[in-house]
Order: sequence, then C-alpha cells, then structure tokens
Amino acid sequence: MSEDAVLSVRDLKTYFFTRKGVVKAVDGVSFDLHKKEALGIVGESGSGKSVTCFSIMRLVPDPPGKIVAGEAFLKGQDLLKLSASEMRKIRGSGISMSFQDPMTYLNPVMRVGDQIAEAILLHNDVDKKKAWDMAVNAMKLTEINNPEKRAHDYPHQLSGGMRQRILISMALACDPDVLIADEPTTALDVIVQKEILNLLKSLRNELFTGMIIVSHDLGVVAEVCDRVAVMYAGNIVEIATVKELFEDALHPYTIGLMESIPRADHGKQRLLTIPGTVPDLINPPSGCKFHPRCPYVTAECRAQLPPLEKVGDRKVRCIH
Repeated sequence: MSEDAVLSVRDLKTYFFTRKGVVKAVDGVSFDLHKKEALGIVGESGSGKSVTCFSIMRLVPDPPGKIVAGEAFLKGQDLLKLSASEMRKIRGSGISMSFQDPMTYLNPVMRVGDQIAEAILLHNDVDKKKAWDMAVNAMKLTEINNPEKRAHDYPHQLSGGMRQRILISMALACDPDVLIADEPTTALDVIVQKEILNLLKSLRNELFTGMIIVSHDLGVVAEVCDRVAVMYAGNIVEIATVKELFEDALHPYTIGLMESIPRADHGKQRLLTIPGTVPDLINPPSGCKFHPRCPYVTAECRAQLPPLEKVGDRKVRCIH
C-alpha cells in the first residue's frame, strides 16, 4: 500500500453468483485515498461504484455476492481479512458510510438522537447520557439547526435534506478515518443539494477525515473532490485530478461523459450521448469492455483488456 494513504484498495473483485451466471460487478479495482483528500467515484448506473464501497465496508450480501479477491488496507490493516466481529468494531469508528436513501437506513420508530447514540455506544465506553450528548454534538457538526430539539424528532418529521444530515452525523459520530458518502445528493432539490455539498466541503476542511464521494453526477464531484476515479463495467478506466479530468479527459468513456454534461453555452444544441449500452457483466465483451461503444476502437482493443497505466500524473486504461 501507499505509505501516505489512509485507505489503499488493491485488485478488488466482487462477483455475484446468480442463476444466469456470474456477474463481475467489481473486477480488479485499485486506488489510494489520502488523509483529508476527497476522492470521487463516478460512472453510469451499474458501473460498480456502490458495490466497490459496499465491498470495502464488508456489506455485500453473501449470498449472492462474494469478494473473491483483493485487499483493502485501512491504516495498514486489511479489512477483507478481518472476521465479522472484528469488522463490526472498525465499521463506524475506523471507516463509516453515509447511504443514499435515508428512509431505508433510518429506523422510523426511533428518535434520530437515539439512533446516533446507539452507534456511539457500540464503539465507545460511555453511558447513555454521554452518548446522547455526543449525538447532539455530531448533529451540530453537520449544521443542523437546534440539534437539542431535533434529536427528539423521528425521521418522518424531518425533511429529505435533514435526514441526509442525520445519516452523515451518524457516520461521523465516532470520528472515523474515512467517510464514504454514497450518492449524498440523490432525490434532493437543487438548493438542498448545494447545502449538502457545502457541508461535505466544510467537514473535509475541519476534520482529518478522508472522503469517498460516490456519484453519477460529475457536477457533484467537481464541487467537492480533489481527484476522480471513473468506473465503467466494473473497472476504473481513468483516475485524475478534477482539474485534469475536466480540462483534458483522456479515456474515450470519460470524454463521452464530459461531452454529455449540459452547458450554458450549448444553446439549443442537442446533448451528445455515448452510443450503445452498458455491457452485460455476465458475458462482457472481450478485451476493453468499452470497445463496442468506442469511436477509436481497433483490433487490439478487442483482443486484450488494457492495464490501468500511469500517464503523467494520472492513470488511464486505454492502449491509445
């Protein structure tokens, strides 16, 4: 692993064993996350973004899913080799995840303060009163107005943006080294999205937490992240700084994503799209998985999957 990385993922492979065949949802993913860095993971639906993060958190349902290979070092400790009980101790305190659908992950019949306190009690030797106070402080951290009062509310009494803040409060309550935010702005209106993004930016500056922001929205990662990993069909195809990616994308898939972003100067021009569809991960194409949709495809592209190679300060998976 990289010496200055808080999280190092190496050759991660997560497959789902179904009646139709083996779905290679994550197929050899490697990246580093550094202290106080925000790394964005982007790609179309089904590209493997969320499964990558669920694998690191050891939350992939088994069966049908299984982590078949790879390493995920958190401060030198391989999370994929820990027992279930050892991982429970690290999940929440060492590495935490904020999920994209608060109403799925919040208990509708528990006060939100109790839900945050419950996470604190799991990882800290404190009494219930102290855990409650720590929960209120975690809510203050995410800029929830009047947290002492809001802690007594139930999830249905809160807005969508407020529930998202509660999930982030819960994830940060035990001061983790890494925070994963899975689609933190999905289903929120534009103003609330902006508030959540500003919150994530301020948290990254205030805390020593490394962040992974999972999103299909390039605007979100441009707003918050330092670097971006672009995923396609279970592979990372490009990793670069936000500036490099937006000014000079190199992989044909990344270029296609950039050209499909609505811009004010497009006028009445139709948005460009990437032709074709995402491949079937049970029977993926030979060679480069993007070659059926790539305008630069050659025979060599069809023959072998190119490695993720260093090109200047970035990495790109393309023989061209």
